[in-house]
Amino acid sequence: MGQKINAGKFLKFYDKFGIIFILIVEFLIFALASKNFMTSDNLFLVARQVSFTGIAAVGMTMVLLVGEIDISVGSILAFTGCLTATLITKQDVPMGIAILIAMLVSCVFGLTSGVLTAYLQIPSLICTLAMQTIIKGFTYLLTGGSSISGLPDNFKYTGQGFVLGFLPFPVIIMIVMFVLGFILLNKTYIGRRVYAVGGNKEAARLSGIKIKKVVMGTFVASGVTAGIAGVLMAARLGAGQPSIGSDFAMDVLTATVLGGVILQGGKGFVLNVLIGSFIIGILSNGLVMCGVLEYWQWIIKGLVLLFAVAMSNLKTGKQK
Repeated sequence: MGQKINAGKFLKFYDKFGIIFILIVEFLIFALASKNFMTSDNLFLVARQVSFTGIAAVGMTMVLLVGEIDISVGSILAFTGCLTATLITKQDVPMGIAILIAMLVSCVFGLTSGVLTAYLQIPSLICTLAMQTIIKGFTYLLTGGSSISGLPDNFKYTGQGFVLGFLPFPVIIMIVMFVLGFILLNKTYIGRRVYAVGGNKEAARLSGIKIKKVVMGTFVASGVTAGIAGVLMAARLGAGQPSIGSDFAMDVLTATVLGGVILQGGKGFVLNVLIGSFIIGILSNGLVMCGVLEYWQWIIKGLVLLFAVAMSNLKTGKQK
């Protein structure tokens, strides 16, 4: 009985303060472990790295809230970056139009996954796994497996530049995306429908909600946010890199689940996902700063994802 009470108190504490506690502890550990971690240059680097994960995590949040999953975001990130770079450098397409085309393509990718999942009833895990492979193939067909360089400075500014001389431009985009995500999910009828579908699909159907359209819409949002991250990543690297994004989906998923969005759907707060994104970004940066081998980084990140899912399941089980 005592163990159950203690477990209940722990889950209650974790539900309220867990991600903040993890973020603080993680920050302190790396600050003590590496003298270079707390430098202003490194902290700005962390913020910029977090922005790519955070932007895509806004869309992933919507997908998870309806009880689905999207693991194609890494391939979408790579393809949109390479497509934008190709259009600008090899087709002389104006930067704004090239970005718009890349966004439309990412929308089509998300729409395709949404249609296959919602209307053809293909499980989203299988569907987006297939889409991940298909999009990866398109990326290598587009680039021939080579980086697309020669991007102009005004484009690279969107990934490398600073606003007001100190705030990375991608961080501004991330903040805007989280604000929009918060408004959409918490202040509009669309958000109420997303939560309703994730909470109980049958009850949502009986109340007149068009479940298939809601599910499809979340995949479109995920595709677009991954596309935005891809364009910014290409600008950050100064080139379209077909190999980028191999671990991106895992980072985005881990950040989202750490932020309290449960895999079963219906519960989660998008602003907490921002904290989850910082946890993943600081973890990645801190491990590099401490000289941890890449192989161990994979192991640690995998364990963090398992921990996040386990805690999510424990909270869900307790609520039942």
